[in-house]
Amino acid sequence: MGLERTNAKGNYNLRPRKRVSGLQEKKEKKKIICNGGICQNDIHEDNGKLEHKTCSETQNGKERGGDDRSSGFDIESQDADYSYLPGLNDELALLCLVKASRREYGKLFLINKRYKALSESGDLYKIRRKMGIYEQWVFMLASGQFEWRAFDPKSGSWRALPPVPCDSCFAASDKESLCAGTHVLVFGREIEGQVIWRYELVTNKWFKGPSMITPRCLFASASCADFAFVAGGIGPNREILKSAEKYDPDKQVWEPLPDMHRARKLCSGCFMDNRFYVIGGTGEVGNLNCGEFYDFERKKWELISDMIPVSNSSSISQAPPLVAVVNNELYSLEASTNQLKFYIKQTNKWKALGQVPLRADCTSGWGVAFKSLGDQLLMIGGVKDPHQHTNGYGISIYSSYPEPNKPEANWHFVTRVGGSVGPFVFNCAIMST
Repeated sequence: MGLERTNAKGNYNLRPRKRVSGLQEKKEKKKIICNGGICQNDIHEDNGKLEHKTCSETQNGKERGGDDRSSGFDIESQDADYSYLPGLNDELALLCLVKASRREYGKLFLINKRYKALSESGDLYKIRRKMGIYEQWVFMLASGQFEWRAFDPKSGSWRALPPVPCDSCFAASDKESLCAGTHVLVFGREIEGQVIWRYELVTNKWFKGPSMITPRCLFASASCADFAFVAGGIGPNREILKSAEKYDPDKQVWEPLPDMHRARKLCSGCFMDNRFYVIGGTGEVGNLNCGEFYDFERKKWELISDMIPVSNSSSISQAPPLVAVVNNELYSLEASTNQLKFYIKQTNKWKALGQVPLRADCTSGWGVAFKSLGDQLLMIGGVKDPHQHTNGYGISIYSSYPEPNKPEANWHFVTRVGGSVGPFVFNCAIMST
């Protein structure tokens, strides 16, 4: 059986391949790649059908003829451009490919035209999503860097993304970022106004847009595997917003959500219990300690009073709350005390889980990334290398498998990027696909 794509939506139907029996009358000679080289045998064409006698068959005296089907392989599969994995039908081959680590996809897609077409279609990632197969990568831009980098925690490897084809204003301005599906969205300002640059993992290229319904900055954001959400922020006329939007990476469109109860900027977002949460921030009359979540089933926002303690820091200097969700539980990094805290949903209270390995207090929470990576918490920030006198800063990454019932979380050193990189993390987003 062969897996054959039958329509533009990427659906596959099973259809048996026709087996060619017997050698047809020789019509035309063509060259074909066989066993890694140019095959010297002929390709015979009859009524639009191609038949090929491989080098190995000729050398071994096993020319296929009549109704001999002992080998069990299609003649058509001798051409590398017509089969994913030799000896396997396409259905089994795709199952093998979707379970392979996606860091290997770049190598696989160089094999032949079918792999390249498979890469550009994005079908492998759609199949992985349906099967519940996900890998998390970290996409980051730090001080001292001129291009985004992607970090694969499984292999510990880094790779540079292509440069963003933006103008100098965008490159130098403050930016915000999030991931949705196989897209990394970077929000910033060019000379002509606010803009979004979109990196697509499938093509390894940057594209401009699509623009939000209401362009904004300093907003809350969150993403699940399939969608991304934004809410609040500062609008085009410097007004504080209460509007919210949803991004669909497959359609590449923004869709409106109902307005929140409170207009807020410098707020944070997360996705928990299949709800989009917006926490803290600054409102029209000062700091907000309330949160709210959007219920997708009821299509409405619910307000949560006193969700976080009110910060004593200036709303201008204080970073948005540093929050992350692991195993459907909410954690926060309190920047003023460098404490990890766990949110108890039943009581609307927070429990301290000890100190984090990197300092966030000296920059009021700016320049530090606090994210979830599968069932781990991830903290990324700058640290001084005592062995270097100049350019001694670097970016260090720590992880923790949090256990709310224990008095303190255990943190583990993951890796460090030294040299001229750091110490400030400008943007960080986690892609799960």
